[in-house]
Amino acid sequence: MARDVPADCSRQYVVQAGDFCDAISVAQNVSTFQLANVNANVINADCSNLFIDETICLGIVGHDCNIVHQVQEGDSCPTIASAAGITLDTFLKNNPNVNAGCTNIYIGEVLCVGPDLYYANTTTTTTPATITSTSTPPSTSVPSSTPVSAIPTVSA
Repeated sequence: MARDVPADCSRQYVVQAGDFCDAISVAQNVSTFQLANVNANVINADCSNLFIDETICLGIVGHDCNIVHQVQEGDSCPTIASAAGITLDTFLKNNPNVNAGCTNIYIGEVLCVGPDLYYANTTTTTTPATITSTSTPPSTSVPSSTPVSAIPTVSA
């Protein structure tokens, strides 16, 4: 199934066999949120509808954070922000999918740690959480790590 990439797309990626959303995010320096957001009408919530050879958008001009961090065990929002040299407020504004308590990030998720504001949300006060290893990520509205397998190739 061929789908059009937005005219204001700043970066594109062609889906390969074995791809899944978090892997694309890591390899292409795009946050999991941004990948889901710019492809909201293309990629479903569990990222199970990618097609080999399909071109997807990685960022929109003016809203393309390509400085990212992949969440590891023990990470918290303050430690991620500090390591990136940004304020917690900037971190939260650039990751509007992350709740005020930072309790909904998961190992493997890719987050924006750029110094500029790419997305705007309200300023929040946080009580940070620390990430521990879990066998399954919490349910989120962003694409998950569902691999592309035995799916049809996009025909031009």
